[in-house]
Amino acid sequence: MSINRRNFLASSAGLIGSAMFPLAASAQSAADFPNRMITIVVPFGAGTTTDQGARFIAQQITARTKQPVIIENKPGASGQIGTQYATTRPADGYTFMIGTNTTHAANLSLFKKLPYDPVADFMPISGVIIGGVILVVSPNNPANNVQELLAMIRKNPGKLTFGSANSSSRAGGEVMRERANVDILHVPYKTLPNALTDLMGGQIDMVFGDAPAVMPLVRAGKLKALGVSTRTRISEYPEIPTIEEQGVPGYEASGWLAAFGLKGTPPDVIAKLNSLIVPIMQMKEANDIFGKQGWTPIPGAPEELAKLQRSEIDRWASLVKSAGITPE
Repeated sequence: MSINRRNFLASSAGLIGSAMFPLAASAQSAADFPNRMITIVVPFGAGTTTDQGARFIAQQITARTKQPVIIENKPGASGQIGTQYATTRPADGYTFMIGTNTTHAANLSLFKKLPYDPVADFMPISGVIIGGVILVVSPNNPANNVQELLAMIRKNPGKLTFGSANSSSRAGGEVMRERANVDILHVPYKTLPNALTDLMGGQIDMVFGDAPAVMPLVRAGKLKALGVSTRTRISEYPEIPTIEEQGVPGYEASGWLAAFGLKGTPPDVIAKLNSLIVPIMQMKEANDIFGKQGWTPIPGAPEELAKLQRSEIDRWASLVKSAGITPE
């Protein structure tokens, strides 16, 4: 969870002259870090789960350090705009980002070329949360459950559409296509609210979306929830059955959030950020807030996040290949 400072300095004892100054500067910067404002880059819009996670962390860091933390929302292009923007910021720990399975795993397989390298350009700090999405349709859609929706799809192969704005919502539809053996068309969107607007307007047929984005619309009668992508029901919405229990064996689609520093950030500063974020996400309040929405806190060491990222990169490469998805 932290760097052994004594061993680190001992291993550097052979360095002489000016080579020692960056090390001394790094140690000094970590000793009093943070002593000024921190910026968290969020590659998705305000109100999304990513944004909510970042704002919770920001609030708690300020409470612990008395330093202000601001959120920079840079949505668009499945998180590519914000993630690439983060790589242009100083690698001093005073800017880090909340990345996702979209920005730091799936995009490698979903796009032919990215304006950033999700592995080489970043340094893992800690996992934040992991969870699922909710399948919603228009209230005018005659389907009232997943089996009725699947029957409609099978009667109209290749005609019904699902919209997505990130890999979690994309995965919801792709896993449905694979597990239920149905033919549905994917329609990409810049942001999830845009997809939901078109869903309510009848331009697309379904969306797999984050609970914070879709459930207010469900409660208002503007959307209809048919199922959740997790293996168990979400405690806050127990009336919504899982997609698996509605006759799609093995169905599960999940997404995650994690904190990433920028390439070149001093390792001891990364360790300091980890020591801030891990206790925050271990708070009962974190579990209460995000657990009700079907998300589980996953704080841990940078090495654990690196392992998760590698496995997710491989999982998405396999999913894209098996689903026959052509990278954009």
